[in-house]
Amino acid sequence: MTDTVETGEGGRRDGRSRGRGVLLFLRDIVVIFLIALLISFLVKTFLIRPFWIPSESMNETLQVDDRIIVSLLSPTVIPVEHGDVVVFEDPGGWLPEPQHEPETGLLGAVDWFLTFVGLAPEDDHGYLIKRVIGLPGDTVECCNDFGQLLVNGVPIDEPYLHLDQAGQAASSMAFEVTVPAGHLWMMGDNRNHSGDSRAHMDAPGGGFVPMQSVVGRAILISWPVERWTWLDSYQQTFVGVESQGAATEVVLPQAVAH
Repeated sequence: MTDTVETGEGGRRDGRSRGRGVLLFLRDIVVIFLIALLISFLVKTFLIRPFWIPSESMNETLQVDDRIIVSLLSPTVIPVEHGDVVVFEDPGGWLPEPQHEPETGLLGAVDWFLTFVGLAPEDDHGYLIKRVIGLPGDTVECCNDFGQLLVNGVPIDEPYLHLDQAGQAASSMAFEVTVPAGHLWMMGDNRNHSGDSRAHMDAPGGGFVPMQSVVGRAILISWPVERWTWLDSYQQTFVGVESQGAATEVVLPQAVAH
């Protein structure tokens, strides 16, 4: 009687197959991860980007520590309109120099990476967020006998305003400006606590924000969850305001004495 001796080749083949399967699985995981990062980076670069709200100048529309999603399609693809809430880069001198030191070491590297791929909100000190009140060519003035702003002579009712007291005028400062070509007149919803275009009328640029400084339009509050909502441009507020087209020259604003 002859005994059967197992060579073990089938077992070795099964082991090698399992080893190759694990390596292929790990490879696929890495590829999927890299593709996800690439897609996230492209989305952050060309479509949408998260931002963080550090101040109260847009209360109650936006509150401190809100996270928002900004569409990067404005103004290059979708034109900026009256009432849009937009993020823009500091035109120069609107913000103080940053006082905080950036994170270093491992935490700094992780923060940079997450921001780079769009998984962490942009909280760079050089960005601001306000509402578009005046487009190129518009004349914006404050205020009529009812305390309303006028855009091209048309009084506007601003339901988004957050004022200290009921019945206050839409601006504590009287002014009349004509928005030059390629610029915007920006104001915060928390009107008496906003360092907006009015606060920089005497600075170079007259308080006007170059259209090229606009990063995009805020479209969504994404965090905290209980404040999740689409952001309204309140187009009905500007019904009847006829576009004046681009102004032909820069007309620096002048404060009007009360």
